[in-house]
Amino acid sequence: MGNARSCFNERNGKRTLTNTEKKSYIDAVKCLMERPAQKPVFPEAQSRFDEFQAYHMYIADKVHTVGQFLPWHRHYLRRYELALQTECGYKGAAPYWDWAQDSDDGAGLHTSPVWDPKTGFGGSGVPGTYSLPAGANFTTNRIFPESFIGCVQDGPFANHILHLGPGQLRTTHCLVRGLNETTKLFLNSKAVARTQSQPTFEQFRIELEGEPITTDHRQHDGGHDMIGGDMSNFYSSPGEPLFYLHHANLDRIWWQWQQMLPSRLYEISGRSTTTPPFKNVTLDFILQMDNLGPSIPIRDVMDIHSAPNCYTYV
Repeated sequence: MGNARSCFNERNGKRTLTNTEKKSYIDAVKCLMERPAQKPVFPEAQSRFDEFQAYHMYIADKVHTVGQFLPWHRHYLRRYELALQTECGYKGAAPYWDWAQDSDDGAGLHTSPVWDPKTGFGGSGVPGTYSLPAGANFTTNRIFPESFIGCVQDGPFANHILHLGPGQLRTTHCLVRGLNETTKLFLNSKAVARTQSQPTFEQFRIELEGEPITTDHRQHDGGHDMIGGDMSNFYSSPGEPLFYLHHANLDRIWWQWQQMLPSRLYEISGRSTTTPPFKNVTLDFILQMDNLGPSIPIRDVMDIHSAPNCYTYV
C-alpha cells in the first residue's frame, strides 16, 4: 500500500482498513442518512443520502451508455465523499471494493469481509421479507424481480428505509439485496485484465460498462447485479451504500488504464446522448450536478491528482 501525497485524500480498499476505520466510514454514511435533504430534485427524498440517490434517478438516462459515463460518476462520487467529510466530519479514506479478490477466491463472493454484520455492510436480503409494488412496470423501470430477494436484516443498515425506488418509482421500502454468486465470472481479475487491455477509451468504456451496450455482463453491470435488490436497478442504485464502493473501484480501474500511456490522461470519446441527433462528447462537455455541487467540464475531472479531485488510490 502506497502513501497518499500530502494534499490528497485517500481511497483505500475496504479489506485493508482497520475495524475502527471501517466503523468511522459507516458512521459517516449513517450521519448522511440522518441529515435533512437540502434541495432534492424529488420531494420524497428526506435525507442528504436520499438526495444523492434522487439526482442519480433524475439524470440516469443521460449518464449511462454514453461517453460521459465515467467522468460523470467520478465527479458524483467526489461530491458524495465531500458531503461525508464536510457535513459528517469524516476524516478517513474513502473505501473502494476490489471485488476481483473475492471473485478469484474459490470460497465465493458471499465470504467477502464487506458483508460482515459487525465490521462491514451486512449481508444479503432475507427471502420472503419484501415484495415489489403491485402493478409496477418492470420493463420501464428496469427492475429484475429475481434480484429482489429480501430486506437486509443484519449489520449497520438492517431495516434501513429508502424513500425512493426501485427504478423510477418513489416508494417507501426496506433496503433490499439479493447476492448473486454467478456474476463473479464478470468481476474476476481475468475480466478486469481484459478490460484494461482495450486500446482506446471507447473500447475500454464499453468493456467496463457492459449491458445494454454489450450482449453480456461486464464489471459495471456485473457488480450491480452481484449485490442485487436496489443496487441492481439502473436508476435508484445509490440507495444501496455499497454503490459508492463499487463505483470507486470502477474509477480506480479507469485511473489505472489512464496511467498506462501518457496520451490516455485526457482521452475521451463517445456520443453524448442516447438519442439523435448524436454529438461526440468532448473535454468541454459539462457534467451536470445540480445542487450536489458545481457543474464542471469533463477536463476538470480527468486527472484525479489535480483539483477539484485531489485524491489518489492506495
